[in-house]
Amino acid sequence: MNIAGYIDHTLLKADATEEQIKQLCREAREYHFASVCVNSCHTELVTRELLDSGVKTCVVVGFPLGASLSGVKAFEAMKAVEMGAREIDMVMNIGALKEGAFDTVQRDIRTVVETVGEWAAVKVILETCLLSEAEKTKACELAVEAGAHYVKTSTGFGSGGATVEDVKLMKECVGDKARVKASGGIRTLEQALAMIEAGADRIGASSGVKIVRESLES
Repeated sequence: MNIAGYIDHTLLKADATEEQIKQLCREAREYHFASVCVNSCHTELVTRELLDSGVKTCVVVGFPLGASLSGVKAFEAMKAVEMGAREIDMVMNIGALKEGAFDTVQRDIRTVVETVGEWAAVKVILETCLLSEAEKTKACELAVEAGAHYVKTSTGFGSGGATVEDVKLMKECVGDKARVKASGGIRTLEQALAMIEAGADRIGASSGVKIVRESLES
């Protein structure tokens, strides 16, 4: 298995410097990760550093709370696409979901999906640690109905990250209508493989190099 092809090589810390982002891109080129995932202020830099590498630029939107206005999320997503992003990881409106405002949640996602059009795949971050099983199921349904390409477990900034149980549930919910990204706390090859076996199509990790090296040594 080419584990690197599953990994979004990620650095989303508030204090990430330009040199750290460049190093992330150098590693992505060397190991051929699926994408480099960063905050939107780094979009142009990452796109430039990954030019002709085959590695995509992935940008988070409405991150990490998901509580931005839908129009703001859409604007951030479109600006990122204009600067070269081809994958958008948007945080769902979590509070709206929990209070049962399902039309608001779906509209929020659809606004971003329709704004970026065919230019970028949209992944919807559920922040599963904040949701009940029923809420996770509903969130997946709403994301699919809104046209999202992936559902994603976590921001990595919540009280918990990806679990095998959540990935299985999400895969069961979306079936072949969308893909699943496991993210948050995945630091070893064993963890990554468990997520893939559970149904994950993509792994978000800041430990991508370590995971690939483990794979090459095994």
